[in-house]
Amino acid sequence: MIKSMTGFASLTRDDEMATIGVTVKSVNHRFLDLQMRLPQSLGALEARVRSIVQARVSRGRVEVAVSVQQRRTPALDVDLNEPFLEALGAALDRARDRGHIAGPMTPGDLLRFPQALSIRERQQELAAEEDLLPRVEEAIRAAVESLDDMRSKEGEFLRVDLDSRRELLAALFSRVHAASESGMDGLRTRLEERVKSLRAEALADEVMIAQEIAKFAGRSDITEEVVRFRGHLEHWRSLSESPEPCGRKLDFLLQEMNREVNTVGSKAEGPAVSELIVSLKAELEKMREQVQNVE
Repeated sequence: MIKSMTGFASLTRDDEMATIGVTVKSVNHRFLDLQMRLPQSLGALEARVRSIVQARVSRGRVEVAVSVQQRRTPALDVDLNEPFLEALGAALDRARDRGHIAGPMTPGDLLRFPQALSIRERQQELAAEEDLLPRVEEAIRAAVESLDDMRSKEGEFLRVDLDSRRELLAALFSRVHAASESGMDGLRTRLEERVKSLRAEALADEVMIAQEIAKFAGRSDITEEVVRFRGHLEHWRSLSESPEPCGRKLDFLLQEMNREVNTVGSKAEGPAVSELIVSLKAELEKMREQVQNVE
């Protein structure tokens, strides 16, 4: 299956407990590289998030960001620093005795001393966390599914483009084969004329000439490369129709096809071959650029 490695999904879920926001985006990468940004309180979900992503994505750099705003009013704990207050009270009593200050200490006075009071948010109850985690997990799963849908749709556009280029490759290679065959005919004609000339001059060793003609013709024959190239094109078609991710295999096939094209360019005869080889290599490079985005 041809599926793009780039995609984006974002969603927000509201309920009576919290507002949950999830953003998932992916870009090209050689392997699966998962980056997560979760609130510290959701650390227990990391393994589950990894499993959810791996079920849908096999390759690409994926970033998952989760935010949670709980609606419950936080419970607060207020603690008095009694040793500090006792020392402060004793100091204030001495100050009164010496006439430096007058009157009792008020609650407002305590607030002026950050060491006197500590105010902290009470840890959420375990039951509340157990209620929240499934909601967050479900939101993450929905976002990853949405990302996968987008990657699949992008992959369809990629497949249409790559299929058209695959057909163009097949047509160009058929033209190379025909041009090579035509070039071989011309080569044989030139060799036969040269043989006749040598015979007329009584300089021909006919056995040796026949061997050389056979060797030259063998070196110029591209039948083997044609068979392999057409096999690569058929393999490409089957991979793109398979349900499995195929980006790496397509990239490998492009390397093999490029190797066959280089070999044909060095072997084939005919004035039109060079121009067709250039067109083939240009088309292969365009396909290589596209395949870099296939999962």
